[in-house]
Amino acid sequence: MDWTSPVSALTGALIGVSSTLLADRVRWRRDRQDRQQAARREIYSEYLTALSRTRNGLWDAAHSITLSPGDRATKARDAFQTGGVYELHNLITITAPKALIPHSQAAFDCLRFLRDKIEQGAIHEDDAYLQQRTAYQAALQSLRRAIREDLGVDEA
Repeated sequence: MDWTSPVSALTGALIGVSSTLLADRVRWRRDRQDRQQAARREIYSEYLTALSRTRNGLWDAAHSITLSPGDRATKARDAFQTGGVYELHNLITITAPKALIPHSQAAFDCLRFLRDKIEQGAIHEDDAYLQQRTAYQAALQSLRRAIREDLGVDEA
């Protein structure tokens, strides 16, 4: 009996099944990476939005010069708590790559220090407020660059 034909058919079937399984594995891995990147992009967007919302609340508190220092401090605390930055900062620390974490932490800390300056009585014209605002803007720019790098977005 000639075994060449059945062996050739079996070999062809094994090659076909193997290549299909390999292609499926590659496609699954690529889809998984795409889903992870889309999830990170969403989290980053929400975090930047929360930072901006909190920053705007702090700006409003610092410009509310008709309020007493105690009321401005309360307004600054409220802006920080309602802005959503705490929750999203924690989410960033568990989902972002290690290289991005220090940039996220720096932006968060600078914003918190800006809140602290307002709580200590600083208003929008004070040097302490202006210096901390500048530090926050630099940290935010650094965070944006790190996010773009993580997402593979070319600098324009």
